[in-house]
Amino acid sequence: MKRILVISPSGEVYDHDCVRWYASMSFAKAPEHYHNIGDAFVFDSSLKLLRYSNLFGINIRNPTEREIERYNAEYDYVFLRGSNYLHSAMDWENAPAVLEKLRLPIIAFGIGAQAPSKGPLVLSEGTRRVLAIIAERSVSLGVRGAYTADVLWSQGIRNARIIGCPTVFRNNDPNLRIDLPPLESVREVAYTLRREVDPTYAKDLPRYLDLQRDTILDLSRRFNLDVLAQGEVEEKNILWGDPEQRARNIAKLRAENWLRGDDDPLERLYDTNLFYADSVAEFEGKLRSKDLVLGYRLHGNLLGLANRVPSVYFTYDSRTAEFAETLQIPSFDVFSGRAFRLEDYWDQGLFERFNRAYYQRYREMRLFLDENGIAHKMLDETEAGRVRPAPAIQDRAA
Repeated sequence: MKRILVISPSGEVYDHDCVRWYASMSFAKAPEHYHNIGDAFVFDSSLKLLRYSNLFGINIRNPTEREIERYNAEYDYVFLRGSNYLHSAMDWENAPAVLEKLRLPIIAFGIGAQAPSKGPLVLSEGTRRVLAIIAERSVSLGVRGAYTADVLWSQGIRNARIIGCPTVFRNNDPNLRIDLPPLESVREVAYTLRREVDPTYAKDLPRYLDLQRDTILDLSRRFNLDVLAQGEVEEKNILWGDPEQRARNIAKLRAENWLRGDDDPLERLYDTNLFYADSVAEFEGKLRSKDLVLGYRLHGNLLGLANRVPSVYFTYDSRTAEFAETLQIPSFDVFSGRAFRLEDYWDQGLFERFNRAYYQRYREMRLFLDENGIAHKMLDETEAGRVRPAPAIQDRAA
């Protein structure tokens, strides 16, 4: 049983490996605070893969020398929660100096690179230092896909292993697969909302928003559709705010032309079928009740797939495209200029590509943990009670 330090935890841990948002930053105390609960999905899922006795969030900003010595004496390794760290605006604060003082293995657990919509990706000196330290302190770095592996290769880092994201493996099932029911039997659908996006990465914001709104409305006419927010302040105020907060945020979304008045079907949907939760367990429970989950939220869709719920990705930047490629998830390019038709993706052949990719990536994640000496709960095929031959998939990055 290992003792773990974690860089960049996202939420408070309870019942050993369950995560919810911090009580000190709850809606009641900070109704205007934005946070992406999807980061908590990744943190929660990481913990569910690992065997450990103690977990502690490292002080990466200003630890004392005494704290550094305690870390070195009392803990077995450090893990960096998977996230979108490799982009030009990333601020590591004091992390390079702190990590250099540690004598512990440092595990990158599904990190990713984000390409801008225009121009090359430029990494800061701090990012290059952090990557070099992790590469030296681990047998392999766990990255989310081939693009990130290519970025590391360009930095002289040769020990990247493509593992995807812990979220999709959270139930420790090597034999997970998606088998589509008849489309006419689908009733309950979740749409993972993402209104906010950085224009640095999404190249056409009107198209990004209009397609999202139009798709929600189209699907709501066909299914019982819930709109799942993952951090948007306005949606949380509409759900949890007092009458004044609710009215103010409805007015704001009307001013932005996202909501369009009392006769707007999306506004009516917000009245009855809007959902948000500050605990991963509650969010997962919602998704488990669905026949289909789709939309713009990368980790919300992954959480559905982890629970054997079919998902279709809407890709709009290098990050979403990389995840879809790594796991061969059926995906629709938001900027393709085409209309979205669910029937085009309700194809078992497309989901067999996901089933095959999941099978391989699960094995890669397990191998990644094993080769880095990380105690874990991931079952192999024998332990899961069924053995089948491993299909071959070729990566384009070492």
